[in-house]
Amino acid sequence: MADIGTPGFILILIAALLLFGPKKLPELGHAFGRTIREFKSGMRDMMKDESNANAQTKAPESE
Repeated sequence: MADIGTPGFILILIAALLLFGPKKLPELGHAFGRTIREFKSGMRDMMKDESNANAQTKAPESE
């Protein structure tokens, strides 16, 4: 995967500013941050559920 770098990042910011305007960018940033937090939380819950399911399926060894 190619590295965007500083010039590419600046170009993306300018394009976003032109597309959405200066008043919408903070709202979009908040919505994007909220979406990322929810995604991470969902992934954590899914991983926790999966590890719990794996722990329950292991049969205890009886001697």
